[in-house]
Amino acid sequence: MPIATTNPATGQVLRTFDPLTAAELDDRLARAAAAFGSYRRTSYEQRAGWMRAAADLLDAEAQATAELMTLEMGKTLKAAKAEIGKCAAGCRYYAEHAASMLANEPVDAAAVKASHAYVRWQPLGPVLAVMPWNFPLWQAMRFAAPALMAGNVGLLKHASNVPQTALYLEDLFVRAGFPADVFQTLLIGSDLVESVLRDDRVAAATLTGSTPAGRSVAAIAGDALKHTVLELGGSDPFVVMPSADLERAAQVAAVARCQNNGQSCIAAKRFIVHEQVAEEFEELFAGELGALVVGDPTDAATDVGPLATKQGRDDVEELVADAVSKGATVVLGGSRPESPGWFYPPTLLTGITRQMRMYAEEVFGPVAQLHRVADLDEAIALANDTEFGLGSNAWTNDPAEQERFATELQAGMVFVNGMTASYPELPFGGIGTSGYGRELGQLGIREFCSAKTVWVG
Repeated sequence: MPIATTNPATGQVLRTFDPLTAAELDDRLARAAAAFGSYRRTSYEQRAGWMRAAADLLDAEAQATAELMTLEMGKTLKAAKAEIGKCAAGCRYYAEHAASMLANEPVDAAAVKASHAYVRWQPLGPVLAVMPWNFPLWQAMRFAAPALMAGNVGLLKHASNVPQTALYLEDLFVRAGFPADVFQTLLIGSDLVESVLRDDRVAAATLTGSTPAGRSVAAIAGDALKHTVLELGGSDPFVVMPSADLERAAQVAAVARCQNNGQSCIAAKRFIVHEQVAEEFEELFAGELGALVVGDPTDAATDVGPLATKQGRDDVEELVADAVSKGATVVLGGSRPESPGWFYPPTLLTGITRQMRMYAEEVFGPVAQLHRVADLDEAIALANDTEFGLGSNAWTNDPAEQERFATELQAGMVFVNGMTASYPELPFGGIGTSGYGRELGQLGIREFCSAKTVWVG
């Protein structure tokens, strides 16, 4: 894929970028290694000041930055503004809490025959971040804020269709006061990720993206004995039981499926509904989906903009066509409009079977599949009948059912009576082919630190 800005609402290529040459890339890596040598010795107080300045810039520049994100990947302008606010909050959260999260942890000195002993958390070095286009600012920031506060330096290989957002991030940290080369954007193709990851000057890597991409990075990093964090695909269940507030569940379900134009790893994708309330929920859910406005992402009235790439829309179309050809029923949507841009309407399908590709594959667009189940056991079994394990949603006001879902749903995150979301305060990540490791929270900042045991006799 060329490194270029292409407007998804029109299909028009607006700006192209030349990738770094081999010599330029080598120079960037050398500068990152040199920057780490001094940056690691800065204090938490210094880093926090720079991080708060970055947050202030994000707030001040929200309108222009949101317009850029919408232009590059098609998210609605209001969603882009919300994403920028989330980035600013994440910066401030780690500015405030990094020092306490990484403070030395004393252990029982007498038990290990020492005068004192403790665990010290120290940064690893330059970390390569391979990031996707769907949340072009937040995905990168939820790596950058904790990594930089911990004393690491960042090397961002962003998706090739959001180069201007990627360059904005590098410029943001420079203008916030961070030392030169502490955070760099690498305009390179995916074909160079392996060489960068194998480079001795790169200490670790994090990737958010597809499961195949995660397997590739994990294999390379494993061979090079380098630490990785992988946040990969998901096909999150959204389970609705009879005791749930059905109107509220349906409202949230529509947002959970169509947030970010349906392009989110943690979007609810499989709606599993108890047969006692399935008919009522389907009617409510279809009504909520049908009320969403599809159109120009810069229009304040728009709820769902275009998909980010033509290939992405083609993939969604193929999965829907496959399901329909094998007997699925289209309750709503199901065909793209004949208009410029890569739009696809909110779609609801029923009658999904194992023979259909979308039963097992992630649909990265505003397409919901609704399943009916007879009881709690069947709901949990169907929710867990997937190779993925990122997020999950359960709607019930029965405390015993809530405990069952919290215990038995096989996922990195369980949200009860609410929509799966990312917060700086909570660990974020999955199991199975949804990846490993955690972003955000205390676990997230410690991922790219070494735990050093110190024993003093």
